[in-house]
Amino acid sequence: MGALRKYLRSLEYEHGPLFQAQKNGRGGPLRYQSVQERWQHYTAQAGVACTLHQLRHSHATELVNGGVSLGTIRKRLGHRHIQTTLRYAEVSDASVDAELRKWRRKQQKTP
Repeated sequence: MGALRKYLRSLEYEHGPLFQAQKNGRGGPLRYQSVQERWQHYTAQAGVACTLHQLRHSHATELVNGGVSLGTIRKRLGHRHIQTTLRYAEVSDASVDAELRKWRRKQQKTP
């Protein structure tokens, strides 16, 4: 995380492609295949079994459990249909319990 923060500061990053290609003096987003190859190399070196696709699922799950709306997550992941996003985001038992407790408290306050 420290290395990533340092990298982002060096770019004065605000939004857009996080990792950029530097080919012929032009920047731009890396091709998916390039990212995939680098990711496989890094995970093999680290002895970790994790795909980029698993990271997308984990990110969507983290967002939904953090209370981010499905509409926002859909847009973040670039899905056209909310049904696709629903397959990505797994609500944790703790989040379900917390949401139901909040709803019950609200119901008890309503006359």
